[in-house]
Amino acid sequence: MSNDLNHVNLIGKVSSVPKIMELENGKRIAKFTMSTKENYLDADGNTKTRRNWHMLSAWGRWVKVLEELAQVGSELAIEGKLVTRFYQTKGQRKMVSEVEVNDIVIM
Repeated sequence: MSNDLNHVNLIGKVSSVPKIMELENGKRIAKFTMSTKENYLDADGNTKTRRNWHMLSAWGRWVKVLEELAQVGSELAIEGKLVTRFYQTKGQRKMVSEVEVNDIVIM
């Protein structure tokens, strides 16, 4: 029995206008970034804030929702999974990881 788990929950703000693309098979995908922030204590005990940016992709009904409602600064709650894909550019193999969205709540 496997104990593997691939589950991502994020609450943050849209940081790029969703880019909607139609693929050759007619399916549409929305790609966008969102930022999250977290507070932590530094070595001196001072509270600091760290911001992270996440790349996301959404399929199906979420494309229309993002197209109509998501704007830069919109707050979202995202549930999904981390996916990694590989591609070639200028003769070099590259890797990118992004969150594939399963559910969205616009806050």
